[in-house]
Amino acid sequence: MVLLAQFIGALYGLLAVIFGAFGAHALKKRFSENQLKSFETGVKYQMYHALLLLILSFNLNLDTALEKKMIYSFIVGIFLFSFSIYGLTISASKGKKMKFLGPITPIGGLFLVSGWGMLLYTFIKNLV
Repeated sequence: MVLLAQFIGALYGLLAVIFGAFGAHALKKRFSENQLKSFETGVKYQMYHALLLLILSFNLNLDTALEKKMIYSFIVGIFLFSFSIYGLTISASKGKKMKFLGPITPIGGLFLVSGWGMLLYTFIKNLV
């Protein structure tokens, strides 16, 4: 599980840098200001959670069921959240907004919230 979290964390970090540069340069001319802000939100959340995956993988054993569920929640959450935003903004800039992606973004957000909740629970459990 540690290696998976490290691999996905590094992959998501790499992609966040690439997508951030792509958004700042190539898409800046095509996107409206709101679309660019949405795209940047996806990149920020992706990078924050990529770093979180790396931090957790180096500081926790990730061998309990709760820790595994937490890592999977972050992995799935960032994919659903950020990549649905990318799809929505890119498709909207081409005049063919993929509306089916709209409900996927908050589902991804729920996975992220769930992961953070499990992390908080882990800390509370260790305090008590």
